[in-house]
Amino acid sequence: MKQSLIYLLLFAFGVVLALFGHIPDLLLKDDISKWILFGLLFFVGVQIGSGKNMFTAVKRFGFKIALVPVATTVGTFAGAALVSLFLPERSLIDCLSVGAGFAYYSLSSILISELRGAELGTVALLTNIMREFIVLIFTPWMVKYFGKLSPICAGGATTMDTTLPMITKYSGPEYVVVALFHGMVIDFSVPLWVSFFLTL
Repeated sequence: MKQSLIYLLLFAFGVVLALFGHIPDLLLKDDISKWILFGLLFFVGVQIGSGKNMFTAVKRFGFKIALVPVATTVGTFAGAALVSLFLPERSLIDCLSVGAGFAYYSLSSILISELRGAELGTVALLTNIMREFIVLIFTPWMVKYFGKLSPICAGGATTMDTTLPMITKYSGPEYVVVALFHGMVIDFSVPLWVSFFLTL
């Protein structure tokens, strides 16, 4: 939670500096965010490629473990489609692309800003930060009423890092490998899904 608050404060600080004209012209160039995005994608690849736990999980649980990220994807898109019915100013594609961030707010917000503009990118940032906060705060309640896999699905890409301690504590250590595998798969899928929706 502390890390997410730092990200949110840095975002707010950047907005304030830009509003008052204190940002160097170099950082205002359009291709800066593109190069940051390329860097993020590279490090996502490094993180996934170096994660031996993913292959261990497949061996231990079999391919049934793949149903968890599938459930997350289907549930997220169903929820985003439902929300779009109550947001007439936003298209179904916009809502699906924001949902496709799967709580990976740093990557999805930059990618959406690059392809669709800063306004939707900001919506993606705040929406996906809220998704992470909800898991960090409500994991005990989720486990109690919806089962031990529920915070994993709700956590999206964060289950391999920020929400993992909460999942370990309330779902149990036996779900750590599932959470790590799930986080890696969802992590990998974020740029694919976001790009797919925004090019429709």
